[in-house]
Amino acid sequence: MGIKKLSLSRSGQFWLFQLIGWSAWVMLLVARDLTFVPKEYMLDRAGVFVVDAIIGVALTTGLRYLYRYVWDMSAQIRIAAVIFGSLLASFAWRPLKNLITSTEFGIAVDLAGYGWGTFNLIPFTFSLLLIWSVLYFLIKYYQLFQLEKEKSLRSEALAHEAQLRMLRYQLNPHFLFNTLNAISTLVLQQSTEPANAMLTKLSKFLRYSLEHDPLDQVDLAHEIGSARLYLDIEKVRFEERMKIEINISPEAERALVPSMLLQPLIENSVKHAIALSEEGGMIQIDARVEQRMLILEVSDDGPGLPSGNLVEKQHPTSMGVGLTNIRNRLREIYGDKHSLIISNRQPTGCKVTVVIPYETN
Repeated sequence: MGIKKLSLSRSGQFWLFQLIGWSAWVMLLVARDLTFVPKEYMLDRAGVFVVDAIIGVALTTGLRYLYRYVWDMSAQIRIAAVIFGSLLASFAWRPLKNLITSTEFGIAVDLAGYGWGTFNLIPFTFSLLLIWSVLYFLIKYYQLFQLEKEKSLRSEALAHEAQLRMLRYQLNPHFLFNTLNAISTLVLQQSTEPANAMLTKLSKFLRYSLEHDPLDQVDLAHEIGSARLYLDIEKVRFEERMKIEINISPEAERALVPSMLLQPLIENSVKHAIALSEEGGMIQIDARVEQRMLILEVSDDGPGLPSGNLVEKQHPTSMGVGLTNIRNRLREIYGDKHSLIISNRQPTGCKVTVVIPYETN
């Protein structure tokens, strides 16, 4: 379907160029005659020029089919086709000009010798058709260049989309394993209501993660709703050991963010701050807008990172799969217009800060 539309578009462009080019040629001849021919004769002469131009359209259309036939052949054959094709079309044009001139309609203009004079060695019509042929090839090459450029951009876009989809759908199997294990424990304990509630929230969370395309952007309020589902699931596992604090400004709630942005950041805090501590800990989510940039922070009060601030730059291998995927997704979506910084909190803990352009619906 796409190729057919493209070919129709090229055909339309050809006829548009034909119309514009030959119309300009007729107007050029009329403008030339206005300098020495009385105006009362111009209408008849213009009519003759139009008929002559129509013949030129027919002949050049024939040349087009010839050039399309030899297009994939060697350069020597294409050059020969241009020269001999233009010459043969010129020879075919000459008797037609004589025929028009011999009629009562065409007697107003001697087309056989009209133009900028008839050359002794090279007919003027041959020069005109040769110029048309050169322009045809130049436009054709330009169209092919544009087509290849579009294909390259389309390929890059598809690769970009595939990269995002690959990163987006790498759901951590540990999360599913731990959640199902917790549900299994609740079932064995005959705690049917908590098990049912946990299954319901897991179903909603998985539906959210699958329904939203990795290229989609959702408002932060919607993303926070998904994060709460994830936190509620984890809270069944850790109970009172996990404390949660969420501070989102009203302006930040309207900000558009990549779907499933928060879950890997929260999972990182759960893994390193809550799961490793018998006392548990606090996970805090903050979002605000400053100078048209959304600043999103996920922090905890765990042991922190031994390597100090800016771990992403100093020890990129220390980042988990989830954080690495987030970094790659942000790079794919925002390019250089973002930052992801991992730093230690004072007196203890770790903080992941994401800064992206502030956009709303």
